[in-house]
Amino acid sequence: MYPQVLLKNRKPDRIATLAEYRESGGYEGLARVLGQRSPDEVRKVLLDAILLGRGGAAFPAGVKMMTVADDAPFPRYLVCNADEMEPGTFKDRVLIHADPHQLIEGMVLAAYAVSAEKGIIFIRPEYESAARILEREIGIAREAGFLGKNVLGSGFNVELAVHRSGGRYICGEVTAQINALEGRRPNPRQAPPFPTEKGLWGKPTVLQNVETLCCIPHILRNGAQWFKELALTETGAGTKLFGISGRVNRPGCYELPMGVRLSEIIEEYAGGMKNGGEFKACLPGGASTSYLTRDHYHIEMDFDALRRVGNRLGTGAIMVFDRETCMVAATLNLIEFFARESCGWCTPCREGIPYIRDILARIEAGEGEPGDIPALKTICKHLWYAYCAFAPGAVSPVEGLLTHFEDEVAAHIHEKKCPFKGS
Repeated sequence: MYPQVLLKNRKPDRIATLAEYRESGGYEGLARVLGQRSPDEVRKVLLDAILLGRGGAAFPAGVKMMTVADDAPFPRYLVCNADEMEPGTFKDRVLIHADPHQLIEGMVLAAYAVSAEKGIIFIRPEYESAARILEREIGIAREAGFLGKNVLGSGFNVELAVHRSGGRYICGEVTAQINALEGRRPNPRQAPPFPTEKGLWGKPTVLQNVETLCCIPHILRNGAQWFKELALTETGAGTKLFGISGRVNRPGCYELPMGVRLSEIIEEYAGGMKNGGEFKACLPGGASTSYLTRDHYHIEMDFDALRRVGNRLGTGAIMVFDRETCMVAATLNLIEFFARESCGWCTPCREGIPYIRDILARIEAGEGEPGDIPALKTICKHLWYAYCAFAPGAVSPVEGLLTHFEDEVAAHIHEKKCPFKGS
């Protein structure tokens, strides 16, 4: 059994209370930091810990904080991205429902590291129960002296607020989220300037994912070396929440060391393939990653290992498919989502994703033509020139389909039907 860090206070039917969080070491890191360390020292510890963003981009959290210049203007803002609108991704909801004060402490520490006095939790509207939990527990933390003016007598002031999203996937993109917070249409912004220079209302803004922020209290309490030693690989650091869904016996959210093998996750924690099926493929990090096949079944699940095979760990949302799954239909299902969720700001995304959807729909319906495969490959290349990362992420499973399962696509076209459906 691997050590539980982020989910050690997880209960089957309720959240952990403030008292339970404190009994497990909660707010000790905050007390030590406010009494002994400068914001610059906090940023350095996070950099040494190799804490990479758990929201999908894997950008070093310490580096992002360091890009806020010492002479940057005030007020400065910290935004927690709890939008989590990508299919198959649910780890942040689990974290909030398990141990909300872990996120609150992480936000206070991150705010201190960048001298921000306002933190905002941007949360999807479907997470209403999580939003209410956070609003209640923020009030409890404030009454206990962990929030508000003069936190723990340190002279540091910080307030947190919960903001419910308008409910679109594009709102999870950093600059689109900033526009949404300002009440604008959630289209991505051109960078530079980057949000840490000119973000929310034109002021320096640091945006981090829920899981990333929840790691911070543990790092500052136990040290950077401790965090790195949690991983099973030399390049990894910390634990990772893996949200497993699809054709497995025990879908769910599991905290495991960075670098654990995919096969171990599926066989030991997800209970193996459903109905004794055979593993065919998976998406390793959510809907915007490419497919891993049987050749990758024993791959180490960390950022570098996935990068070496041309893939991404993303959010760690593993969506598992068995031999009976039609990969054309699975990919079409994903691209339907992305076509609906595009903000329509740029031509490659607005026109290209629906075009891919229509081609895949014709192929799945038995109406495909031989020229559809090269057409799909060409369109996918064009989508990498879109305005933001939405379109490249959307076509990642399509590129994976064409790389690993082109024979299935060709069979649809040649047989003029889906081979996985009855005649």
